Amino acid sequence: MRKEIQARDVQNFINGKYVSTAETFDVLYPITGEVTAKVHKAGQAEVDAAVAAARAALKGPWGTMPLAERSKMVKAIADGVMKRFDDFLEVEVLDTGKPYSVASHVDIPRGGSNFAAFADILKEHATEAFSMDTPDGLGALNYGVRRPRGVIGVISPWNLPLLLMTWKVGPALACGNTVVVKPSEVTPSSAALLGEVMNEVGVPEGVYNVVNGFGDTGAMITSHPDVDGITFTGETVTGSIILKAVAPTLKASSMEMGGKNPGIVFEDADLDLAIKELGRSCFLNTGQVCLGTERVYVHESIFDEVRDRLKDYAENELKYGFPDDEGVNFGPVVSDEHRDKVLSYYKLAEEEGATVVTGGGAPKFGDERDGGSWVEPTIWTGLAQDSRTATEEIFGPAVALIPFSDEDEVIKLANDTKYGLAATFFTQDVSRVHRVAPQLEAGIIWVNCWFLRDLRTAFGGMKHSGIGREGGVHGLEFYTEISNVCVKM
Repeated sequence: MRKEIQARDVQNFINGKYVSTAETFDVLYPITGEVTAKVHKAGQAEVDAAVAAARAALKGPWGTMPLAERSKMVKAIADGVMKRFDDFLEVEVLDTGKPYSVASHVDIPRGGSNFAAFADILKEHATEAFSMDTPDGLGALNYGVRRPRGVIGVISPWNLPLLLMTWKVGPALACGNTVVVKPSEVTPSSAALLGEVMNEVGVPEGVYNVVNGFGDTGAMITSHPDVDGITFTGETVTGSIILKAVAPTLKASSMEMGGKNPGIVFEDADLDLAIKELGRSCFLNTGQVCLGTERVYVHESIFDEVRDRLKDYAENELKYGFPDDEGVNFGPVVSDEHRDKVLSYYKLAEEEGATVVTGGGAPKFGDERDGGSWVEPTIWTGLAQDSRTATEEIFGPAVALIPFSDEDEVIKLANDTKYGLAATFFTQDVSRVHRVAPQLEAGIIWVNCWFLRDLRTAFGGMKHSGIGREGGVHGLEFYTEISNVCVKM
């Protein structure tokens, strides 16, 4: 349903207060191209103020707060997000254009649970302890003491704005750090709204700060001498730039970057299950998921059937429309700039000899949606393994189907990439599950499912897909510093 849109004022959030600046920029509604927000751009003065506030909070009530009390407050943030569920849903949809059915079941619930989960994980994590022999026979005890790393710069992406921002802020705060967040310039609203929740539940001033802007604002954070660590999710090129920026100050870095994730359908797969899960992994969130599947290897004996059934899924299970229309589950991409990138790959695929099974362009509606950032869900066959379309990350609702003949071959094909974030495969052979999974070069591997996440498990990528691991106790290696205490008996 067409909704009347009034542009919101999105300010920076520094030391518990909203801060305006003279320079602003627009956020556009991906559904129609209308202006939905005027965003106040932070300069060096605002970044300096945010970092100073975060540094002061480390030495104030947040830094001295007992773990049990801090954990209780982090859980209160989770409750606060859920109490403001409708508000977060509204701004997330206006920024991203995604359907309510997606944001209400994925983005907002995970935004809250990211705080609740890490509040519990930190309380339940026991420190390491080792006894050792000494020459005098009396022995010694070694035990680890963890302390917050300090001020964490959080640079978060636009595809799942609240979810991926809180995926970093949640553990950072639970571990006792303070944060300076730089959300994407195209999706800043949920990060700003979270400041209201922080104030409502009594989080001390300076613990959570938000500065808006573009790459130059992010560079001010990454190069700031009083920032102790940088955590980033986004494309590999940007991640490489950040790593160069932090090198002179030797800041700790946690990087979750790009992917060109493979899916594999073996000849014995449950095809009803495989098509359902592949449909999600290729097209959920209009393909704008770092864990999504952009190349699917299908056993030659079932290739035609999988192609036809996935085509039917794309054409009949994905419903365009306004975000709150009943049954809508497919929206635009996030911006005109990203639409143009995706469409450039659609053109490239045909130049590289692809057969377009379905899609391949931009839909036409004959209404105001034609001003939005829409692309069609697209399936290709006939692409070479080494083609650009089959090797470069598109980050859109597009997938290349490639046949294979045997297990050894498909493992080599799946691993033939500079990326190593995720993989998914489908088989009913238990022996094959445990034989293939360890050979796939990916940080997370799903078998007969996709996007099933336990927040206690390790998350991150290999090769050009990232550095470090997030999730559960694994994130402690970044969000805390450990000291060993050796006590002679």
